[in-house]
Amino acid sequence: MLAHEDHVSPFAGQDIGTWLAGLARRRRDHPFLIFAPFDAAPTQLTYAAFVDAVARVACGLQNRGVRPGDRVLVHLENCPESLIARFACAWMGAICVGSNALAVGPEIEWFASSTGAIGAITQPKFAGMVAGHCRDLKFLAVTSTDAGAPPAESARPAQGESFASLYAEPLPQRSPDPLAPASIMFTTGTTGRPKGAVWTHANVLWGARVNAQQQNMRMDDVSQIFLPLYHVVGLSWCLLSAMWAGGTVVLQPRFSASRYWEVARRFRATVGSQVFFTLNALEQAGVPDHCFRQWIVARHEVARMQRFGLDFVTGWGMTEMLTQAIYCEPGVEAPDGVIGRPGQGYRARVVDDNGAQVAPGEAGRLMIGGIRGLSIFREYFGNEKATAGAFDMHGYFDTGDRVILQEDGWLRFGDRFKDVLKVGGEGVSASEIERVVARTPGVKECAVVAMPDADYGEVPLAYIVAEAGLSPDAAQGLPEAVLARCRADLAKFKVPRDVRVLDALPMVGFGKVAKAKLREMAQQSAQR
Repeated sequence: MLAHEDHVSPFAGQDIGTWLAGLARRRRDHPFLIFAPFDAAPTQLTYAAFVDAVARVACGLQNRGVRPGDRVLVHLENCPESLIARFACAWMGAICVGSNALAVGPEIEWFASSTGAIGAITQPKFAGMVAGHCRDLKFLAVTSTDAGAPPAESARPAQGESFASLYAEPLPQRSPDPLAPASIMFTTGTTGRPKGAVWTHANVLWGARVNAQQQNMRMDDVSQIFLPLYHVVGLSWCLLSAMWAGGTVVLQPRFSASRYWEVARRFRATVGSQVFFTLNALEQAGVPDHCFRQWIVARHEVARMQRFGLDFVTGWGMTEMLTQAIYCEPGVEAPDGVIGRPGQGYRARVVDDNGAQVAPGEAGRLMIGGIRGLSIFREYFGNEKATAGAFDMHGYFDTGDRVILQEDGWLRFGDRFKDVLKVGGEGVSASEIERVVARTPGVKECAVVAMPDADYGEVPLAYIVAEAGLSPDAAQGLPEAVLARCRADLAKFKVPRDVRVLDALPMVGFGKVAKAKLREMAQQSAQR
């Protein structure tokens, strides 16, 4: 795999700042962001007003000692401040560390400490947690609302300063450097802690341009976004593509089946994105008349397109990819269930255990080739070993996913070689949960697998073996003790749905847990 600096960059002399400045000139008074919170009236920013806010907050960050290359933790739900903060970091050369808003204290501590974040921007209900777990921060800025909702009296922070205080005179644009790091996006760790994937400015511009092209985005599009902006789909596939086209974004704090269609119809949304859980919820609620022409989804389903009355853009990707590395553009006839074909700027291989290309009709490991720092992330922050291990000898990125290469060239998703679950669209590392479960007093051994779930696709299920000599009361209360430990240390979507006690974990070979057997047991229990 070639590094970006081995080529003349398609974004030479450009960065996120030059892109934003150009948008402010070309689309000056066009609505960029309509924020539709659940508990307040919608607010709106034009492109010019948004970029002005970015430049002013960038100056405020500089005034607090942030310098190019420094990391700033942005721990926010979907709201205008989350976008202003992210782009303000890029404008002045800092690196935005975008953390999952569902994370709990120990996870936040990891995000901040592993990246060396010097400051943080958050909201009232998270301020105490961030301040308590990130003690080395030089500053903490707190928004006035919780994604548009008035903060609870108990959540009003005694520490930190207001986000509004960051506004200062607009900071002039810096000299552009497309190879400079712009953000750190955390990806699901397969051996424990999440890894921070570094995106350069060129990565961001690539994601914006290619996503817009592959989705046939237009400047008159209205893109409704509820998916979290700390994930690649919400940020790059949805937001950046809409910005590249010069369209309008209607942003919601999160998904709400009862509020989705009302907002879509009010603002005449034309494009959107769905995950397994939200598709099911919207389908069950009934489909009213709407203005949508397409949604981004995970796989091609003709019957569902007909029921919703729109086209699907199918996409497969990862945090490391920026874009839909495998996709099917709208309006193309494709077999039901496929995820697509290789996207622009990517090479794909489907290989067996020996690294040889599989024959059509066979399944294998999906490997993706591209250019680091441009079409693929640059590195895992502070983790050279993980970065090196992510690529094979030919420079292809090992996705850890198994796909089926059909006779006609389409790709169909199989399963994951990596020990990763997908819970309502959120990637969850089994080993991360196991690390927490194993710390529970009384647990001798543990293993976490996916259990099928009608609403979320799959959910974590923990199997444990109790230590010998536990009292009857301790043994009986062990599952609840495990769940309590997980609730304290893990985001809600990572907490196991249930904990099952076994006399011994099934093994295959010497000391290796037979997770295939546990998955089979989990599937059988889900069908009862």
